[in-house]
Amino acid sequence: MFEFAWLWAFAALPLPILFRLIPEKKQGQFAALKVPKLTSGIAVSTGKTGTSKWRLLIATLAWIALVTAAARPQWLGEPVSIPAEGRDLMLAVDLSGSMKMEDMEVNGQQVDRLVMIKHVMKDFIQRRVGDRLGLILFADTAYLQTPLTYDRDTVEQFLNEAVIELVGEQTAIGDAIGLAVKRFQQKEDSNRVLILLTDGQNTAGNITPEQAKELAISEKITVYTIGVGADQMLMRSLFGTRRINPSQELDEDMLQGIAQSTGGKYFRARDTESLQEIYATLDELEPVERDTRQMRPLQALFYYPLALALCLSLLLACTPFLTMISQKLKS
Repeated sequence: MFEFAWLWAFAALPLPILFRLIPEKKQGQFAALKVPKLTSGIAVSTGKTGTSKWRLLIATLAWIALVTAAARPQWLGEPVSIPAEGRDLMLAVDLSGSMKMEDMEVNGQQVDRLVMIKHVMKDFIQRRVGDRLGLILFADTAYLQTPLTYDRDTVEQFLNEAVIELVGEQTAIGDAIGLAVKRFQQKEDSNRVLILLTDGQNTAGNITPEQAKELAISEKITVYTIGVGADQMLMRSLFGTRRINPSQELDEDMLQGIAQSTGGKYFRARDTESLQEIYATLDELEPVERDTRQMRPLQALFYYPLALALCLSLLLACTPFLTMISQKLKS
């Protein structure tokens, strides 16, 4: 649909006519600076009024085009519905000292657990189009690194900048859940989902996992817990190579209890592939229902009459010179 955003701008169309009706003496009173005419000093004597009529017509068309551009012509397309659905996901990542364990493999190389989490979570974050993401980092205590936001690149950047033992060496799982509860309390329309990744057991913090679980239940927050770490790895020593369990400190019972009590689920990430499968399962979380919004694509068209006014103005400015050259050629 074609329309003018500022239709009232057409009220300026008769201004040149009104100014023309003012006597010349009074016109001089309004002028703060007298500008000599373009044709002063140029003798133009055609003996005809044809040129003046053409100049008047060009000036009139240029003024109409300029006022039309000022009225902001635009084209409005058909209404398009925008799905205003999305998840609100808070990610809590463990940065305790045990995350240094190099029992994971990425692209054929042995890496520590945090590097693997960053590698897999990068794709998970970028797939969250339309979702609000937040990031909590925890060790001795929990810190909100990124509040809930649609800016996925910022969340990914802050996760990539995180380093092990940034906030201590121990594991405050209860504090991480409690901080997520506090942040979700500010979101009334949130579906309140927390994804917590850890490789150990609660060894620090101001509140216990049991207390944090009760808070999450009372605020209707769904907690999905992910235990990170391989079941076995080869360890070299002076006495040869032996097989050990690098995840023996992982408190799976506690993580399972938190997830089940809050309506979530516990996952076990033993390698890169299993963590990718976990994220694929998390993709199936139900989005929160919000009011559907509509928008109409808008295309501005003011530059067409503006360009026409510019071209006509240039033609009007060149008319005296073209007339003079024409006369010289005839003589």
